[in-house]
Amino acid sequence: MSQQRWSEACERNREPILAVLRRHLHDRTRVLEIGSGTGQHAAYFAAQLPHLHWQASDHPDYLPGIAERLAEAALPNAPAPWPLQAVLAPRPGLAPLPAPPLGFDAVFSANTLHIMSWAHVQALFAGLPAVMADNALLCIYGPFNDDGAFSSDSNRQFDAWLKARDPDSGIRDAEAVDALAAAQGLWLVEDVAMPANNRLRVWRRG
Repeated sequence: MSQQRWSEACERNREPILAVLRRHLHDRTRVLEIGSGTGQHAAYFAAQLPHLHWQASDHPDYLPGIAERLAEAALPNAPAPWPLQAVLAPRPGLAPLPAPPLGFDAVFSANTLHIMSWAHVQALFAGLPAVMADNALLCIYGPFNDDGAFSSDSNRQFDAWLKARDPDSGIRDAEAVDALAAAQGLWLVEDVAMPANNRLRVWRRG
């Protein structure tokens, strides 16, 4: 029985995301995707950006489905996914880290920050230096607030739905995320408005 999962949102947002990634990742070589979920983005972006080595990763429970989808795609630049997640202990960061060297020159994550606790968002950013090269890019897609204000009624409703399911989740403030990025030497270079009241925010390390 197939272990693949499906996200309609991934199908809807992949082309707008790709348009931004083409501009920023044209000179990159190795991308680490954190929170690959269904694997749909990994399969699509690896196919559309064949110059990139696209390394998918996620919680171990999701790896069989991601691996199945990537095996079907049979792309030479999309290897088997890694187990990797934000952890709080023994210290906040990303774990388990594969053997070095890592040094990815880009990191991508979509629709992850709002489903994690804030402590886990902090842990994700704390773990980025261990996997990123100097001058690497970080690209994060999803909904964001500005100074605590929702960008739309739909995002306000979505945030209420998230918190009803998990009180620790919720749409994050762009300024608070920027502060986490800055603490790791990452500086915002572009904030792109996307369909459905989402944004694709890009930071550069160094």
